[in-house]
Order: sequence, then C-alpha cells, then structure tokens
Amino acid sequence: MKEPSAPSNGGRRVALATASGLIAVAFAGSILITPLYALFREEFGFSKVMLTLIYAAYALGNLGALFFFGRLSDQLGRKRVGLLALGLTALSALLFLFARDVAWLFAARVVSGLAVGVASGTGAAWLAELYPPEQRPRATVAAILANLIGVAFGPLISGLLGQYAPWPLQLPFLVYLAIVIAIAVLIVRARETVASPIQSLRRLQLRPRVGIPAQIRAQFIAPALTAFAGFALAGFYFALIPGILSDALNEKNIAVGGGVVFEMAVGTVLAVFLTRRLRSSSVMFAGLLLLIPSVAALVLAEALKSMTILLLGTALAGVAIGLGYRGSLQIANAIAPPDRRAEVLSSYYIACFIGNSVPIIGEGIVASHWNSLIASAAFACTIAGFAVVALIAGKRYAPQASADQPVQ
Repeated sequence: MKEPSAPSNGGRRVALATASGLIAVAFAGSILITPLYALFREEFGFSKVMLTLIYAAYALGNLGALFFFGRLSDQLGRKRVGLLALGLTALSALLFLFARDVAWLFAARVVSGLAVGVASGTGAAWLAELYPPEQRPRATVAAILANLIGVAFGPLISGLLGQYAPWPLQLPFLVYLAIVIAIAVLIVRARETVASPIQSLRRLQLRPRVGIPAQIRAQFIAPALTAFAGFALAGFYFALIPGILSDALNEKNIAVGGGVVFEMAVGTVLAVFLTRRLRSSSVMFAGLLLLIPSVAALVLAEALKSMTILLLGTALAGVAIGLGYRGSLQIANAIAPPDRRAEVLSSYYIACFIGNSVPIIGEGIVASHWNSLIASAAFACTIAGFAVVALIAGKRYAPQASADQPVQ
C-alpha cells in the first residue's frame, strides 16, 4: 500500500505525539496494577504463585496479538487499529475496576496483553511512516521511549493514588480511562498514513508470520537472549518488587513500590536516549554486562533488608534493561532480510514475551517451596547465565558493520 504525502511540520509533530501517546498509554495500562497487587491480594486472598500466574497471563494476550493481529494496521489503517487497541486497554481497565475475584484479574491481564501487542505494533509502524527513510532508526528509538515513558508513569500514578487517594482499587483505573479517552480523541483527529486501507473484513489476512532465516540464525542468538534476560528482569520489578518491599524490607507504603518501578523505568529511558548515537552491539554488550551486578544487587538488598542497595540496584537495572533492549532490537531489525523483517521481529518479540513471563512463574514456584530469598537468588543466577551466553554468542557471531550503525 502506498503512503499518502507527508504532512506539514505542525501536522507531523501532532501525529508523532499521537502515535507515541498510543504506545505510552497502552504500556502504562499494562503495569498500572503493579503497586496495587498487594491490595488485590488482601481483597481476594491469593498466593504469591497465583500472583505470578496473573502477571504472566499478560503474555497470552501479547502472543495472541503477535500471531494474529501483527499486520492488522497495515490492512485496516493506523487510526482504526489504534482505536481498537485503546478500546482493549479500556476494557482491561474496566475489568480491573469491577473485579470480583481472581478470574477477573486473569481476564484483565490477557486483554491488557492483547491491547499492548496491537498498540505497540500499530504505533511503531505509524512512527516509522512519519520519518523519512534515512531517519527510520529514529522511529525505533521514539517507539522505545514511548513504551518506557508509559512504563515509568503508569505505576507511579497508580501507586500514589492507591496510597493517598480514596477508592484505591477504583480511582487509578478511572483516571487511566480519562487518559485513554484523551488519546482516542487525538487519534480520531489525526491523519491516516495508510493510503488505501481495506474496507471489507473478508479481505483481512491474519495468518501468523514468524520465523528466522537460516542465514541469520547464529546472529539472532545474542539479541534474542538479551531480550529474554532484560524482559525477565523488568518482569521481576513489575510483578514481584512490591511484595519484596512489603515482606523483606517491611515497606508497606504501596506508593514506594510504584516509585521503585518508576526509578527503574527512568534509568531505562535515559540509557536509551543518551546512547542513541553509539553502535548497537556496543550498547547491547554493555547492557548484558550490567545485568549481572543488577541482579546481584537485588539479592543482596533482600538478604540485608537494605533499601539503599535496592535503589542502587534498581538504577543499575534500569540502565541495563534500556541498553539491552535498544541494542538487541536494532540488531534484530538490521540483520533481518527486508522481505522477512516482520517474521524476524515477531520472533524477537516472542523472546521478549516469554522472558517477561516464564521466569517470573518459576520464581513464584521456587518461593512457595523454599523462600523468597532463595527464589530471588535462583532467578539472579538464571539471568546472569543468559547474559553470559548472550555475550559469548554476540562476540562469536557479530553482525556485519553495516548492521551495527548508530542512530543519526
């Protein structure tokens, strides 16, 4: 499909803000619940293992979006699918708002994952079309930053409202729904960048496109493992940090949990933004190296019950995740053959989603059989192991220089 002519500078800025806002609000909704897990546990009385399963249900929605709706906005247009994604985020918030038992929480997390999968793909494609071809790497950075800004402010706002405002399990979602409506208005008024979106649903093609061409499989190992490890560490913060603060550090203020996740996300944003002119492989390797002391600091903070060590480790973790994510995504994008890029990136995101869920479930199971500290230590060793293997694979199967350029 041909793209329409480029909008004016003013229209382009509004469109960039709209596409970025779509991504940010979807990701904010995905972890709005993070500081509120403790309140939901008190309300419904579920275990830590159940908490990790509720958290991981999000990945089912992610994978559903990836397999069946990855090309939807290419066919229906960015605006239509962007509004669909916002409708899903609103549905997720409503499920949390009116939740009556654990089943509602599972449903809300699945719908949230589906919304994020649809919104992130649509928003990233929309951003790419708003930059000239020679500046497309900037679109990747813009999409990552929008993602991380949403991740930063979602739990911060819900934690503050949950701790200091009335209706702690309702008001955060009501405020979020107001923000969703505001972004929806911007999308309705935005300019469509797909020139000829299809009008009949019968013409939709939803067949999954996932795969890694044989010629890049060795080079794909390092970015895939980096994504897995980085998203696993992020998942640890999104699902488990509030519980560790409460149980190990005796910090019952849920706003603090939101603040710790905010700190991690801010470190990630700064790492992505400040290193955008460095080579992707250098950035990825730096992220992998920093993962090891990051997870060590988490275990040490829990063992010594030290908030200071936790905050230092969180800052380090944010930088590690940001460097690993930015570097690995750009390498995966660069090594992919142009005619199979969607398949390669879909495979990359599968590594992200699995990393974000499976290790967290494992941590919950280990904690239920032994204790939280042993579970955290096992988690840390696992992440460190993946980081070491990714470093070795990245050095051995380095991409060509043309696939390792900084963002201009």
